[in-house]
Amino acid sequence: MSSDSLGTQATADQTIPSTSDDAKVLHAVIEDLQRLPDNAARERILHAVAVFLGIPLAHSSFSTPKIEDFKFPAHANIQSVSKMSFSDHSAVSPKQFMAEKSPETDVERVACLAYYLAHFRDTPHFKTLDISKLNTEAAQFKFSNAAVAVNNATLQKYLVPAIKGAKQLSAAGEQFVKALPDRELAKEIFQRMGRSKRNSARKIGSSNSERAL
Repeated sequence: MSSDSLGTQATADQTIPSTSDDAKVLHAVIEDLQRLPDNAARERILHAVAVFLGIPLAHSSFSTPKIEDFKFPAHANIQSVSKMSFSDHSAVSPKQFMAEKSPETDVERVACLAYYLAHFRDTPHFKTLDISKLNTEAAQFKFSNAAVAVNNATLQKYLVPAIKGAKQLSAAGEQFVKALPDRELAKEIFQRMGRSKRNSARKIGSSNSERAL
């Protein structure tokens, strides 16, 4: 595919270009995503595609596109497309969320519950009791020892310390949960982020040692 077919460069206000090819691809993607049962499934697919193509989502230089920015084909059902907002994040019950993510261990379950607290309950910092209550609400099996499960999740870097003795989901833990239930992708992302963090720490340590000399 030529560079012309990929669309023009971003305009000065950094909005998404509205070329014919862009609109066709966008419409096809939206139609396919609308076949999925809910936004959690759509987000999972979008995230997997971004990871596969190496597209950074958190620091994109583009502003959030609007439906009117694109010129859809004449046959496109704009009304149905408009119902799916780019920033839409409809409510999902804890039970539904856990069923979709399908955690296999207590540590993974803690990470998923922590993700739900942060993204659906506006509770990024939590205590063990918060995890236990949400676990019950999600109709999950009771932890044999919730404190141990939270501690193990911290030791394995799914959680990190927060303020006043609370915990929060780590950056790697968040990406792990996002990729679930694709377990292979989730593990690959988690391990890659862990390696990257360790390499950065080694570089900082080496730099500090050199300055000390």
